[in-house]
Amino acid sequence: MFEDLEPRPQRGEALTALSREDLDLVSVGDLQERIEALEREIARSRAAIEAKQSKKNAADALFNFGS
Repeated sequence: MFEDLEPRPQRGEALTALSREDLDLVSVGDLQERIEALEREIARSRAAIEAKQSKKNAADALFNFGS
């Protein structure tokens, strides 16, 4: 119930915080893991874009069928 009282994070807040981290304090191994995680997130974002574009194209085709 208390979760409802907490403010929602702003869109992009996590990415902004990530970009502000001091990488000088991070080991090479941890940096490699970070890159792998970011690459997975990029792939996930690209897949979401493709899915949204497919849905939009399908809707466009449906509603423009008679035109």
